[in-house]
Amino acid sequence: MIQVLSQHIKDLIKSVKRKFSVKYNKVVTMQDISKQIDKAVAYFWDTKNKQLEASGDESNRGSVVGGKQLDGFIELLRDIALSTGIPQQYIITDNNYLPGYFRSSKDWDMLIISPKGKLVAAIELKSQVGSYGNNFNNRTEEAIGSAVDLWTAFREGQFPNQQAPWIGWLMVVGKDTSSQRPVRNYEPHFPVRAEFQGANYLERYRILCQKLILERHYTSAALLWTSEDKSYGNIAEDISLLHFINSFKSYLNGLIDDF
Repeated sequence: MIQVLSQHIKDLIKSVKRKFSVKYNKVVTMQDISKQIDKAVAYFWDTKNKQLEASGDESNRGSVVGGKQLDGFIELLRDIALSTGIPQQYIITDNNYLPGYFRSSKDWDMLIISPKGKLVAAIELKSQVGSYGNNFNNRTEEAIGSAVDLWTAFREGQFPNQQAPWIGWLMVVGKDTSSQRPVRNYEPHFPVRAEFQGANYLERYRILCQKLILERHYTSAALLWTSEDKSYGNIAEDISLLHFINSFKSYLNGLIDDF
């Protein structure tokens, strides 16, 4: 009887703590999420354009190296985590280094680490507007390399005594003439795979995201296109931003008792 009562008290305390953390929630409904995506996209373009103006570089390099354009999406994902009951102090958006296997460490964009020091989630965000030919392969190699490095470290016991974390990759790509033009394939010795024939850069990013999930490099990946007028949309339902958010939220809901 005493043990049952003791467990009931513990459950009650945990429930109160969870309610206390939820009061910081900013994202409740689909309408809230939609509004925050609008704000994140607008912030992306506003920040990008300000960085271009400040750098005086018309090549787009100024905005590429400036960073911070995706902070609106980080805020959205943080609010999603808060809405599940994860307390603020366990959502890390600064000094986000995780140990690797092939390299010492990597700085991710957002982490969630439980009170017991378990890695719950790690998210990487990337963007590309313009200079597609120069940067698409770089983005591809970064995405694959970061995932392989993390999962190999996990296999080798770098994150001991825990289940596999939720790993996400979110990509924002410009929708313009250059990204919608079919890309030439180079096949001097062997043919490329059929899905790359006639594919433009938006389609190549779709293929990348879907294969990152298929090969289990990431738990979820999202591809969002956006244009300079601040419009945006999804390329495919299975890699939509909403699908990404729902996967993230469902995983956190399943582990909320750890907080």
